[in-house]
Amino acid sequence: MLKKYGLLSIIGIIFLIVLIFLTSSPLSFAVPNIEEAPSIPATTQLLEKGPQPDVYYFTEVNDVIPTNNKPEYDIFTVQERKERQLAAELTSIEPYYGNKTIYLTFDDGPDPENTPLILAILQENNIKATFFVVGTEVSKHPELVKQIYAAGHAIGNHTYNHIYRELYQSPATYIEQLQHNDELIKNILNVRPRISRAPGGTIGHFTTEYWKRLKTEGYIEVGWNISSGDASNAKADALIQNIISQTNKNTFLWSHAILLMHDGRGHSETVKALPSIIKFYKEQGFEFRVINKATPPAW
Repeated sequence: MLKKYGLLSIIGIIFLIVLIFLTSSPLSFAVPNIEEAPSIPATTQLLEKGPQPDVYYFTEVNDVIPTNNKPEYDIFTVQERKERQLAAELTSIEPYYGNKTIYLTFDDGPDPENTPLILAILQENNIKATFFVVGTEVSKHPELVKQIYAAGHAIGNHTYNHIYRELYQSPATYIEQLQHNDELIKNILNVRPRISRAPGGTIGHFTTEYWKRLKTEGYIEVGWNISSGDASNAKADALIQNIISQTNKNTFLWSHAILLMHDGRGHSETVKALPSIIKFYKEQGFEFRVINKATPPAW
C-alpha cells in the first residue's frame, strides 16, 4: 500500500509540474495578451522583390510616438478596432515645426499616366511626398498604390468617390466614404492610412459634428496652406510662379508649408512643373517631409 501511494504521489507531482509549465509557456493555448508586442502585418508578401519601406505601424497598443519623417499606417480598420475593443482615437503629440519645412501633397490619384511620372521625379530627387488617394482610383490601379507604399511615401484617404453631393450629406456619409476607402487600401496593402483630406477642403463642408466624428474614429484631417493652382487650366510656368509667389509672401508658413497639387487625370502640367518646384525648395534650403501625426495644422 505504501509503495502504491508513493507512486501516486510521484505521478501527481509530475502532472503538477507539467501543468505549470504549459500554462506559463509561450506554447500554451491561453488567449494572447494584447499588451504583448504586436505582430507586424504581412505586407512583406507585396514587396519580396525590393527593400521594405521605412514606415510606422499603429497596432493594438495604438501608441503615438514621434516617428520623425516616417509614413504612418494602421494594421486595423476602424471597424476592426471596435470589434476588438481597441482604442481608435489618437492621443496628441508635440507638432513638428521646422525652420524651413515643405510637405509635397498630391490629390485625386492614383493615375496611370501622372502618378508613375511623379514617383520617378521624386525618386530622382531622393525625396518623399504624400498621396491622398480616391477609392474609385484605388480600385482601378492597385499596383500604383503598392508602388507609392513601397517607395516609402505616405498615403492618405481622400474618400471613396470625391462626389460632394454624396460626401457631405452628413458626418455619417462622410465617415462611411472614408471607411470604404480604408477597406480598399487595406485589401491591397494589409494596412490603411490614418491621415485624410476632405475633397475641396473643410471650409463650407464641415460642421463641428464632422470634426467630432473624425476625432472619435481616429482620423487625422490634413489641409493645405499653399495651393499650386493646378485645379485650373494653368500651364506649368504659371504653376511654378504661383507657388514661388505664395511661398515668398507667407514666410510665417515656412515652418510647416503644405503644398497642394494633383496627380489625377488631366494634371500633366503638374508633372511638368514638379522638377522646378522641387529645385526651388531645395535651393531655398527647405526640408522635405511626409504627412504624419506630427504634422502641424495647416493654419
